[in-house]
Order: sequence, then structure tokens, then C-alpha cells
Amino acid sequence: MRLGLFTVLALLIGATATHFLMENNGYVLINFSGYTVEMSIPVLLFFMVLCYVAVRLLVRIWQAPRHLGEIAAHVKIERSRRRITQGFIALSEGKLARGERLLTKGATNSETPLLNYLAAARTAQMQGDRERRNGWLKMAYEQNTKSRNAVLLVQAELQLADGEYEQARASLGRVREQHPGHPQALKLLGELHHRDQNWDALSELLPELRNIKNMPAQQLDAWTIEAYAKLLSAKDIDRERIEALWQRLPRPLRKSLPLVRARVKALAACGEYALADFDIRKTLKSDWDDELVNLYGELNLTDPDTQLRQAEIWLNKRPEDACLLLTAGRVCIRNQLWGKARSYIESSLAIRPTPAAYQLIGQLMLKLDEPQAATTAFAKGLTLSNYGMSDVPQLERKNGV
Repeated sequence: MRLGLFTVLALLIGATATHFLMENNGYVLINFSGYTVEMSIPVLLFFMVLCYVAVRLLVRIWQAPRHLGEIAAHVKIERSRRRITQGFIALSEGKLARGERLLTKGATNSETPLLNYLAAARTAQMQGDRERRNGWLKMAYEQNTKSRNAVLLVQAELQLADGEYEQARASLGRVREQHPGHPQALKLLGELHHRDQNWDALSELLPELRNIKNMPAQQLDAWTIEAYAKLLSAKDIDRERIEALWQRLPRPLRKSLPLVRARVKALAACGEYALADFDIRKTLKSDWDDELVNLYGELNLTDPDTQLRQAEIWLNKRPEDACLLLTAGRVCIRNQLWGKARSYIESSLAIRPTPAAYQLIGQLMLKLDEPQAATTAFAKGLTLSNYGMSDVPQLERKNGV
């Protein structure tokens, strides 16, 4: 526009100069409907310039309301951006109430109101206000029908973090109605089952979680070990159930010591001592584990002589293993080898005193009709328990005694 205006002005100045410099500057005759207008060329040019300026002015006046509206909208958007920025700064500084207020004030004219309301919902929950949190989530849900699943997932995440497990399950159910395999919904559902200790549901969900690959493998392995260890510790478990659970496990995790221990305890609980014995010996060949050694000593095998020979084979390689010595002592008691049992248990106590060892030798002393030695052993075991285990209840003291 400026270039055109400058061009017209240049022509006008040129024409005016020509009018004064040239003796015959020409004229224009216009005849229209009986009217005749005669003027010089410079005057015509000047008249045309005036018409152009008038038209431009009328167009500007006509467009003024729209331009003013655009300016006002731009000002509102800039103000909203400033408030949003200040809101997030306030949140980062721990000023939750101020941050929530700024975020919601800026939401009306924000280009992303959904994000404002979701951030406000998180902030409200951080302040412990569920009602206000739900209000912001509702406003976010109503912003855009295409974003409703995202809002429901955030809602489920917040409900889960706040211990509202049933509400979180309902929110995730609404997402899965339309998208059964939604990765984030599956991940949150796994977290829900883990927190709610629903081990059956978690174990069934774990294969799907491994397939979507949106969680660290270490976390999935930890969940798997915990879930199956709990399932194997059920009171009414039988061998068929144990084998079914074991077959559902990923092969690499079948060598996990916590799961092997859980399997051995489950087998022993349902009377499958021979299979428990086999699993213990197979595992100890590659992974020595004190808890499995203890479990071996507690197995009620039909052939205690063979059980003792196995323990002594291990002792030839690990003569200073306190746990193994205690296990050998237990097996000797089962074989009624009282003197040998006493020797093994005392050797274990000399290396590493434990309440369990004192308890076992105390029972042996009672069997050997040595009540004083038994009392001393029980007392030492109790003392060791009191000093070595923080969860042992203490007698309530009165009057500072």
C-alpha cells in the first residue's frame, strides 16, 4: 500500500510540475448524461488521488471493528500466556494455590485449555482437594470429545495415586470399552492390581503388559516375581495349581531364587517332599542359597539317611557354612543321631549364633534330659532375638524401670 501511495504522489507532483512548466499541459473533456466537465490533466490526476484516498479511508473504517477485535483477542491471548507461564513458575516454586489460580484464569483464552485444566486438577489433588480436582477434570473432559480418553487416563492416574481404587478401575474401564489394548490404560491397570494386591488379575495381565512394551522389563519382572510368589503361598494350593502357575511363568524367571523358594514351600505344604527335594538340589548346584538350605533341613523326606548324606556331601565343600551345619543338625535329629546333631548345631553357633540355632539346641537338650542347658540355650536365643530383631515386642516399663 505504501508503495502505491508513493507512486501516486510522485505522479501527482510530476503532473503539477508539468502544469507549470509546460505551456500546453492538455485538458480532459467528460460528457455524461448531458453534463460536460472539462479540466486539465493535472487536476484530473489530483481528483483521482483524492478518490483513491477516500476509498481507502472508507475501507479502513469498514474493517476497523474486525481489526479492533483481532487486536483485543491478541491482547487476551498474550495475557493468558503470561498467566499460564506465571502459573507453572508458581507451581515449580511450590506455590500451589497461586499456580492453580493462574492456570485456570488463563484457561479461557488459552490455545490449550485442556492442558490448563489437567494441570489444575493435579495441583488441586496435591492440595488434598478432591472436589476441586474433579471439577477441573470435568471441565477438561468437556473441552474436546477427541481428548476424553486422555482425560480419563489422567483421572485414573490421580485416583490411583489417591487410593481411590474402585474409582480408578471405573475410569480405566471406560477407556478400555473403546480401546481394550490401550497401552497406558493397561499400564495403569497393572499398577492398580499391584497396589490392590489382586495377584490373580495381575498375573493374567502381565503377558499383555510384556507385549505392549511400554514398561521397564525390570519392573515387570519384579511384579511377576511378587505376584507368583504370593499365589504360590496360598493355603489351599495343590500340586496341580503349582504346576499350572509354574508353566505360566516366563522361562528365565523360573530360575529366580524368590520363586524357587516359594515353589519349594508350596510343594512342602501340600506334601510333595520328593519334588521339593529335587528342586532344592537342582537349584543349589548353580545358586547357593541359605534359605533353600534351611528349607532342605525342614523337609520330611521318607529317607532321612539319604537326606543326611546329601547334607554331608555339601559340608565337605562348605565346612564353615553355619546355615548348612544347622541343617545337618536338624537332619541328624530326624535320624535320632543326638550326639552328631549336637556337634553340628554347636559348630553352627560358634560360627554365627542365631535364635533358630539356640531354639533347636534347646529342644535337643530337653530331649537329652538336660533342662539347665536347655534353659540357657532358650535364654540366649531370646536375648539375641531382642537385640537383633527390631520387631520383637518389648515389655512395657513402669516408673522408669
